[in-house]
Amino acid sequence: MGFRAVEDRPTPQAVYNWRLYTEALVIATGSLLFGYDSAFVGTTISRDSFVADFGITDSNSSAISSNITSVFQAGAFFGAIFCFFFTERLGRKWTLQINVAIFLIGAVLMTAATHQLSLIYAGRVLTGIGCGAITAAVPSYIAELSIPSIRGILTGFFECAYQIGSLIGFWINYGITENMSATTSTSWRIPMAVQLIPGGLLLAGGFFLHESPLWLMRKERTAEAYRALETLRRLPIEHEYLQQEIQLIQNRLNEEASVAAKYGSGSWAFFRGAMDEFSRPGMRNRVFLVFCAFALQNFAGAAAINYYSPTLFSSIGIEDTSLYTGIYGLVKAVASLIFYIAFIDSIGRRRPVIVSSLACSFCLWYIGAYVKVANPAAVIKSGDALSDSTTRGGQAATAMIMIYAVFWSFGLNGIPWIVSAEIFPGALRNFSGTWAALVQWLTQFILSKCLPYIFNSLGYGTWFFFASILIVATLWSYFLLPETKGLTIDQMDMIFGYNQTGHRGIPHTRLTKAQLQAAVTGAAGKQGQTEHFEEV
Repeated sequence: MGFRAVEDRPTPQAVYNWRLYTEALVIATGSLLFGYDSAFVGTTISRDSFVADFGITDSNSSAISSNITSVFQAGAFFGAIFCFFFTERLGRKWTLQINVAIFLIGAVLMTAATHQLSLIYAGRVLTGIGCGAITAAVPSYIAELSIPSIRGILTGFFECAYQIGSLIGFWINYGITENMSATTSTSWRIPMAVQLIPGGLLLAGGFFLHESPLWLMRKERTAEAYRALETLRRLPIEHEYLQQEIQLIQNRLNEEASVAAKYGSGSWAFFRGAMDEFSRPGMRNRVFLVFCAFALQNFAGAAAINYYSPTLFSSIGIEDTSLYTGIYGLVKAVASLIFYIAFIDSIGRRRPVIVSSLACSFCLWYIGAYVKVANPAAVIKSGDALSDSTTRGGQAATAMIMIYAVFWSFGLNGIPWIVSAEIFPGALRNFSGTWAALVQWLTQFILSKCLPYIFNSLGYGTWFFFASILIVATLWSYFLLPETKGLTIDQMDMIFGYNQTGHRGIPHTRLTKAQLQAAVTGAAGKQGQTEHFEEV
């Protein structure tokens, strides 16, 4: 049975099977691709061999560094847009495969480049396009294959894979730093080439995945949808559990058709209808919630540590920056694996974000104060030895970064992906997945483009800036982020203030599940409707 929350209905043990977990893990490997990218690129492009091979000088290093990191996010932004159009036509499986292939082409260009910085830029754009589309498709793809009781765990694989990718990136760079000459081109080609390994594994594993049953039934490929459900659930199609799931899918398709009928026929009518649904009360605030979640995620400091970890660790007096960057990645990965496998579907979403944001803010306030008072980087640069008090303060600051890694791992680091995949009705998940990815990559692009200049202009104030953002995140999560663990779509409508029947809900972030169920049951009774199970 594994770790999971209370089931939404009597669930046969057969549905908790290796096939479902394995396919979710394969799909989540897509997150490993950009997790690795976030960890390896900053150190790799700062190596002496890379600087020499591509003619980078002190005068243009900041601009080139910013461009190399930001063109990836720009590519990812447009990849997320393209994914929307491909997913509806080709399905999630083949959209994933096509974009993995695009990613691999980009990785080859980056690895094969000699002195052409243009090939590095082109490769970064292509890997960005691939990753952007993957992030738009993967959480919703996993959610559509999952069952409600382990939806959080399976969707959490997305974040676990990201952390594993980051960890690999950190330690590969450390191994190269310790065991390879800094002047050989191999020292930067190896990290570039490693991207091909998870990409190749995902491309190969993708051929064995099942298409989303929801998409198959939408395309009237009913027999294929039934076969996929039988394999994923390990139950015959006649089983009551599968019949209920099929009915839920059909109900959702009927709702889609009802929305589209107001605007004519065809895919364009469905698109216009979906946009109209997004503009309704109770949907608008979900859209805004997703925007806030990903904007706060990217402006909370973790991306800065990932991309510019050597600079950050040296600023608090650490000389072996590669080792400590690797330790930071290890701590964050282990904490993420523990939380998303064992606790996500029992503790929930809202409380972890509140605790995480507050604790991470405290850590960054301390680090900023230490850098301001002791200024260890300047002392090291001058050749002087650090005083005992400065050394002890640096050790405490290092501990704060590791504590930050632990608390960040179960807060805004991964919760936004899970929440964005579960708060929207199935008919809108293609749109909502694209929206989540667009916000993620747009805000990450803005941050990565500005980050070198923020460091140069703010100095120690950079830490205070991110700490302040985390205070905002704490207040936002307390007042505006509802708990969505294990809720049905009707209960989601209640806490967001709107449901499908037009009944005005009772928006509130701290309603208990029992209160929500009572409200849903009462509203359904007034409307002459029957209560139904978890939305597909």
